[in-house]
Amino acid sequence: MQRDPVRSAPAVVVMGVAGCGKSAVGEALAAALGAIFVEGDRLHPPENVARMARGEPLTDALREGWLNAIGRRIAGSVGNGQGVVAACSALKRSYRERLRGFCRDIVFLYLEIDPATAKWRVGSRQGHFMPASLVDSQFATLEAPAADENALTLDATRPIADIVADVVSRFELNS
Repeated sequence: MQRDPVRSAPAVVVMGVAGCGKSAVGEALAAALGAIFVEGDRLHPPENVARMARGEPLTDALREGWLNAIGRRIAGSVGNGQGVVAACSALKRSYRERLRGFCRDIVFLYLEIDPATAKWRVGSRQGHFMPASLVDSQFATLEAPAADENALTLDATRPIADIVADVVSRFELNS
């Protein structure tokens, strides 16, 4: 019998490309679970933000410190006995493995979306540093979670409340 990815996880990372709804779903899920919410975008160093604002995609090396900052926040919350939900693109398996280095039991919620919808959503945002022109580079980098990665794939076009209710019900079934 395959293990359910949400079984008693101390930490959840809502992942996917720009525009999939990581922040909105993550914040709502954290509230529903009584967990701390970590907004990964706020942990980018200023150099990364400036680079993305210029329409330049981040390299693996530029993402390392950012992923470490998110991993430390997750580990700190779990270490204090607090549930945590983080919004982080976690586009590659190696990025997810880096985060798991801080907290082995992370569950990844992959918000799957098509490129056209992601571009439309990113283009519609006000005041965010990520331009729609970078969405294609995110899809080019994306490695969807494999079956062995303790992840759930969810349709990012569903209403946020439905996504959250689905995840919360899975936690309740496995508690």
